[in-house]
Amino acid sequence: MAEDLIGYGKLVENALRGVVKQVMQGVVEEGLPGDHHFYITFRTDHPAVDIAPSLRARYPGEMTIVLQHQFWDLTVDDDGFSVSLTFSGQPQTLRIGYEAIKLFADPGVEFGLQFTVPEPDEGEESGPGEPAETPAEQAAENAEEGGAEVVTLDRFRKK
Repeated sequence: MAEDLIGYGKLVENALRGVVKQVMQGVVEEGLPGDHHFYITFRTDHPAVDIAPSLRARYPGEMTIVLQHQFWDLTVDDDGFSVSLTFSGQPQTLRIGYEAIKLFADPGVEFGLQFTVPEPDEGEESGPGEPAETPAEQAAENAEEGGAEVVTLDRFRKK
């Protein structure tokens, strides 16, 4: 097979990130319709992500947020979005660049997109922290503290 010199895979991913942008912009303008809600998994150590150091330390590799009932100040631009959520009773504003998103799912209609996000270079510091927790450990810890819901997405994967 010939080498793909055009880069079709990257072009398709960029187009699908545009879908995420359009969906998020629709939520800004109209709110979440019907049973729609979003699970968004992103790399916390990606340069296009701006989150509190305490969140980065707690979720040193990736994090999943849920946009459903309790979020506010959602803003969308060409590079990403910003949203405020509560973690352990404390409001936090997260800035997430589209290029840092690994998964966007709307379980209300069984829709999902998965993206390739390169791991940080081995020489790069991914932020302070201990060994990464699994998504299930993250969810359990947040549930105990009554904070924002962090969920595992295994239930959406076909087995």
